[in-house]
Amino acid sequence: MNFLSEFWEFLRARKKFWLFPIIIVLFLFGGLFVFSQGSVVAPFIYAIF
Repeated sequence: MNFLSEFWEFLRARKKFWLFPIIIVLFLFGGLFVFSQGSVVAPFIYAIF
């Protein structure tokens, strides 16, 4: 949690709020790859990329 609070302070101090959508998309894709490993959805995800 310390990392998240320091990261939030960095974004507020530097006014880099445009990084939020990029980080959210990266986390969503990462979660998608982690949760789709070994599932029925995996072949369809790999076909997209």
